[in-house]
Amino acid sequence: MKMNELQMNEEEPKNLLSHKTNCYPDSEEISRFPRLLYRIHEKPPFYLSIMLGFQHYLTMFGSTMGMPLILAPIVCFDNDPVVIVSVMSTTFFCSGIVTLLQTSIGCRLPIVQGGTYTFVASIMAIMASKGDCPSKMNANFNMTSNMTNTDPEWKLRMREVQGAIIVASFLQIFIGLSGIIGYVLKYIGPLTIAPTICLVALPLYSTAGYYAGSQWFVAMLTMFCIILFSQVLKKYSLPLCKTRIHIFELFPVLFAMIVGWILSYILTATGLLKKDSPARTDYRSNVFAHTEWFRVPYPGQWGAPSISAAAVFGMLSGVLASMVESIGDYYACARMSDAPPPPNHAINRGLLVEGIGCVITGIWGTGNGTTSYSENIGAIGITRVASVTVIQCGAVIMILLSVIGKFGAIFASIPHPVIGGMFIIMFGMVFAFGISSLQFVDLNSMRNLCVLGCSFYFGMALPSWVKVHGHSINIGVEWLNQVIRVLLMTNMAVGGLTGFVLDNLLPGTSQERGIIKWQNNLMPDGHPVTISSIHVYDPPFLTMKFMTSKVCKYIPFLPYYGDQNLLEQDEGL
Repeated sequence: MKMNELQMNEEEPKNLLSHKTNCYPDSEEISRFPRLLYRIHEKPPFYLSIMLGFQHYLTMFGSTMGMPLILAPIVCFDNDPVVIVSVMSTTFFCSGIVTLLQTSIGCRLPIVQGGTYTFVASIMAIMASKGDCPSKMNANFNMTSNMTNTDPEWKLRMREVQGAIIVASFLQIFIGLSGIIGYVLKYIGPLTIAPTICLVALPLYSTAGYYAGSQWFVAMLTMFCIILFSQVLKKYSLPLCKTRIHIFELFPVLFAMIVGWILSYILTATGLLKKDSPARTDYRSNVFAHTEWFRVPYPGQWGAPSISAAAVFGMLSGVLASMVESIGDYYACARMSDAPPPPNHAINRGLLVEGIGCVITGIWGTGNGTTSYSENIGAIGITRVASVTVIQCGAVIMILLSVIGKFGAIFASIPHPVIGGMFIIMFGMVFAFGISSLQFVDLNSMRNLCVLGCSFYFGMALPSWVKVHGHSINIGVEWLNQVIRVLLMTNMAVGGLTGFVLDNLLPGTSQERGIIKWQNNLMPDGHPVTISSIHVYDPPFLTMKFMTSKVCKYIPFLPYYGDQNLLEQDEGL
């Protein structure tokens, strides 16, 4: 690297500090780092932000739409499409609100919040004690009915799930406020992060395979188009608004989805797909007919949440697993966005906001909590756009379109193989970025290879066994059994903890473990790996003067920069 480039990297904090006054590095400086088209603090043009935000909306649509479908038979509303769509729109509505909170005052990474699958096992355990669902729903169901003795079974179950989520989420809020997790993070290095991030995405192969397997030809065409647009056609631009836009590079997921959707429509129209195939574009046509044009989700729409101790303790396992998953996603998102590893205060604040988000989803009644979405992190790697503004535009789109029921019903008809093809690419990108953390580590060291091998393999083997033989775990307290089972079924929790323990117990130098380069954001050649400043994590409502005061030192979710002289050096004053 040339000397002037090194000097520019040293002065970068000054430039990035100026994002608070909307002064950005010039285009010549950005062009020297072709990794990203838009960095965290940069704002694409308004029209691009909306289109890129809509692309993120479509990326998370499959997982978010799938949550109500998974919960429907558990909470007993699987034979009422109106309820399914209403819960779905509520989930999108709350996801948009929590995403805005997370990107504004939370960890401040370009990360999307949505329903979490880690809560499903807890909900299944809670509902198992209620017995089977009634064979028939209440025919006189009224969406605005008050809480009465004639409420359908699904409402009673939903309210118990809501109460359990609300109360259990205060554990996550406490952990974020207290900064407990920050004391552990200083012992975390690449050998912990790599298996944690990889095991966020790796176990999701079954989900991607489920969607793609409904029609592999459509799924592979979608995959091919994403790769074609993002890797081959990215250099081609089109004129738009007096400038030229690399449209294929910016919107590969959106264009690939359109191509896959058109092919599914052709196969549907020609009768080449079976009538009950989820690859058909009319697979959920009845949903559109039963959906209201406009409906605004509101707190307590299913009635006042009910609270039981057994349900709350059972939900704790889902909350703990969700926190572990989110921490791994924070590191993955930072890595994907060319940002420094998230500092303690950003992680504490992110967990705090997610806890608040789970309370919000409990009050509104999504039947689920909220967590960060790995597929949208993968979208950053594909589009090379890490702008927080884009994610916030996507969050606003989630809120607005959740109110327009018919619009959501249209996108509920996205064919399964199209979703599956997108998932394979997105999850693959997350996995690859997890592997890239190992560039800091000495991979010729048998000690490091031992840590990696055990972390990955044990992180897959133990959860697989627990899913089949979980009943064997019995320490005499049922709610604690449930907590242990859910945590041991979470691949990234097992693999990440294994890597953490082995990396800190086995003898090895900091250089061998990659700790020095990791903590200082250096490449293997000693040059900076990121061009973003640590200040991208600063809350927007704080001044630099306040962040140097000792008050911040004792508040775990606020940044503290200590010595004023160091700050002046950082600002180049």
